[in-house]
Amino acid sequence: MSERPRKHSLTLRGHRTSVSLEDSFWIELQRLAEVEGTSVNELIARIDAARGVKSGLASAIRVHVLEAIKDGQ
Repeated sequence: MSERPRKHSLTLRGHRTSVSLEDSFWIELQRLAEVEGTSVNELIARIDAARGVKSGLASAIRVHVLEAIKDGQ
């Protein structure tokens, strides 16, 4: 498992984009989506909508994953 960020392609609001995340965050994000019964794209879309313009998408995803882990999800 690489801890260097790797680009992952996804569709966000109908547009193809990519986000660079470390494998550990990507794996946990996939697990969270599965637990919630949603797709990774949908989960990322919700994270994106909640972040506003405060931070970059990759940072918002990392914070979301960290907070979910802290909350015991």
